[in-house]
Parts: sequence; structure tokens; C-alpha cells
Amino acid sequence: MWNIGIVGTGYWSEKHIKAWQYIEDTTITAICDKNTALLSDKSDQYNIPEAYRYSDVVTMLEQADIDVLDIITPPETHLELVKLAAAAGKHIMCQKPFARSLAEAEEMVQIAEQAGVRLMVTENWRWLEPFQIIKNLLLEHAVGKLNTIRYIHTDFYSPRFAPDQELPQPFFRDMPQLLFYEMGVHWLDTWRFLFGEPSRLYAETRKVSPYTVGEDSGMILIGYEDYMGLMDMSWATRRELQEPLGEQVLPNHKEQLIIEGDKATIKLYHTGRLTIIDNAGVETVIADQTALNYEDSHRKLQGHFIDCLNTGAEFQTSGLDNLKTLRLVFDTYDSAANHKVQLY
Repeated sequence: MWNIGIVGTGYWSEKHIKAWQYIEDTTITAICDKNTALLSDKSDQYNIPEAYRYSDVVTMLEQADIDVLDIITPPETHLELVKLAAAAGKHIMCQKPFARSLAEAEEMVQIAEQAGVRLMVTENWRWLEPFQIIKNLLLEHAVGKLNTIRYIHTDFYSPRFAPDQELPQPFFRDMPQLLFYEMGVHWLDTWRFLFGEPSRLYAETRKVSPYTVGEDSGMILIGYEDYMGLMDMSWATRRELQEPLGEQVLPNHKEQLIIEGDKATIKLYHTGRLTIIDNAGVETVIADQTALNYEDSHRKLQGHFIDCLNTGAEFQTSGLDNLKTLRLVFDTYDSAANHKVQLY
């Protein structure tokens, strides 16, 4: 049995908590947040006893019986929390974005390695249902030799961030790097998972919403030795709106992926429908409906974390591996700012 300590009880923490309560050989034995009201509400909601609740992470690490620290806090807190957990001999699962810079991420990887503890980044997007199915199709060489890839993310989200609107994550308004830092780590990690490490990258970004500091739209051209891809990502597009928007401002992410090969084309529709089209023009349905099933993705990701602790296998999204994703994220901003191609 692995005893889990949690630090951070904000918006996304419920996905982590539900997953830990679902996985058979884990139990939550400590939970921490400086905001005691939020701590109490979330703990009460998931029946975490009062004796397991802490308002100070140092005290929790000293007193609680835990093997793993699950960090669910903003990026600016990660370095200090990784230092504390590693010094206490705890294995670490750290929420994305992993770090504010590549140097900071490298420091955290080194700290964990020197302390002899395991470190994995909570990168759940690759565990979403459509991408798991697509990965298996690619492993089966269903499309043959790759030619072109188009990955499209749409939402009409950031233009609705008016100051009087209540948002689930209001700090999005003030982030100097928004779309490709907050979400780019998801997309670029998933891209690497599916297609491997690129040879070059060129990006353009744009701020559409008057209510954000950072960018909310952009495109990244990604090149390989013998195929290429385009990421077309926006939180400020109406193109997939099919019904009037509700008053509450919530994300409504839609993802499309078209993978062209010499044998066939894989097509993920924004509705979740997944098909494959052969050279005769016959479209075969792989799944009528797939979902961006966040809770299930966390069960799979956190289950993978525990399996790797049990077997000693490498984490798919180890801290070391995530350095490659972060490099692509920060290179996206550098490319867009300086209008240059990044070569690898």
C-alpha cells in the first residue's frame, strides 16, 4: 500500500483525489493547503479525516505517514516543494506546467536524482481516450509511412474572460504566457508521445482577447526528416460553436487530429468520432464516440505512476522526459518572438 500526501486543493485537485481513491493499492493519508477553508471543503467532500489535514507542508512532511507527495499547486511553488519532498525521501508526482524555465526544471530533476526519489510530471493528456486509441493504430502501422499531421484545438473561451465573469481559473487573465504554457505542455507532450521528437519548429502566436495578458491563439509548424505537422490552437475561435453559449464561462475544448500516411488517414473529429480512411476512399469507424475523459485519464496516469513504483519501470512522463516537452514550449515562444526556426 502506498500512502499519498497531497498539497494543493484547488480547481483540478478533485481529479487527483478521485483517482487515488479509485486505485486499489493507494490511500490518502495527508492533505495540505494554506487556505484552510478550501482545505476543509475539499476534504469534507471526499471524506478525508480531519486528522489527515494540514495547513503547512513542512509539518505534513514531518508528521504524516506518506510515501508520495502529489503536488497540485502553481508552477512557481514547484521548486521549493520538490526540494522539501526530496529531502524528506518522498517520491513525487508534480502537476504541469512543471517549471517556469528549463533551468528550473533541470534543477528539480537533479534534486530528485540526488535524493534517490522518483519524480513524474502529471501529464494526463496523452492518457485521454482518443490519443490512446490513435497510439495503438500508429503502433500497428495503420496509416503506413507518415506524410502530414494536423492537430487542431478549438474553444471560444478567452474572449469571455471579462472582469465581471467568474472563472474556474481566474489567474489565466494575468499569465504573460498563456495558451502554449498552460495547454502547450499537454499538446506537445501528446505530440511527442504519438510522433516522436521533431527536427525543427517554427511558431506564430497572437493575443485575441482584450481580457488576457498572454496569447490565446497560435500555430506551430513541426518538421521531421520525412514528414511534417501543424498545430492550430485557439481559445478564441467560434468555428466549432453549434449552439448558443451559456452564461457561465467554462472551457469547452474540442480537439481534431488528421494523420495522413501512404496507406490511410486517421481522422479524429471534434465530436470525438474516430475513423480511418483507406486508399479506396472507404471510411471505417474505429469509435463512434471518444471523450476527453479527464477523470479516467487521471486514473490511468496515476495508476501508471504506482505501477512504475512497484516495478521500477521508467515513468512515461518522468521529470527528465518532461524537459523535452518544456524545451518545445519555451522554443515556441522564442520562435514566435524572434521569427526564427528552432533546430534540433
